[in-house]
Amino acid sequence: MTATGPTRPPHIAAGTQAAPQLAALAQDDLVNRIAQVLTEAIMKGGFAPGARLTEATIARDLGVSRAPVREAARLLENRGLVVAVPRRGFFVRSFDAADLDQIYDLRMCLERHAGGLLAGRLTPEMDAALSAQVDLLHRLAEAGDADRQIEEDLKFHRMICVFAGNRRLLKVFDELTAETRYGIAMIGRLYDDPHEIARTHEPLLEALRSGDATSFAEASDYHIGTARERVVAMFGPG
Repeated sequence: MTATGPTRPPHIAAGTQAAPQLAALAQDDLVNRIAQVLTEAIMKGGFAPGARLTEATIARDLGVSRAPVREAARLLENRGLVVAVPRRGFFVRSFDAADLDQIYDLRMCLERHAGGLLAGRLTPEMDAALSAQVDLLHRLAEAGDADRQIEEDLKFHRMICVFAGNRRLLKVFDELTAETRYGIAMIGRLYDDPHEIARTHEPLLEALRSGDATSFAEASDYHIGTARERVVAMFGPG
């Protein structure tokens, strides 16, 4: 009896291999790229709060079909930037003071915990990365690049969550990031002196260097709490 190898599926010719679902991966990448384009447009005021995201128009402008635009809108819904209205489509979310107060309240809890996990475990490499990020915030202040400074500000906080090593905590932080950016973008800026943004991060780094979780909790509560008060006051009553 002659031994035989695995049977080849009839639709795959000899000498060829089945593609490893490259089409699906390419589609996912397209959806993420469209979501990024729409996010930036929302952050920069291209779509005002309450504006409808018209799939056909967006698809035409981007030179894509409507399906990935719809999937990208769903991603933005998950990130808290748009809301879906049955039989009407997707609309840019409108924020009020109560929304932002809740976002900052949750951020305060998350980042206090992240710092507590990291306290006493800060390596020289982590310290250098966080210090470099504060320096970058100062350079962006000098350059007057407010939009980039907002992004790099949040990146500093994300680095703490990454270094803390809790992937689920990081996932929740990432979900809040788009909402935080949007809220600040709607206001314009929190401080008249952009260098103040950089300076407010220095006590956080010093607290981490001390290795004292309580010191970090106090510094973080003050840092995020101050931003929370400013944001809520600028939005007015909820």
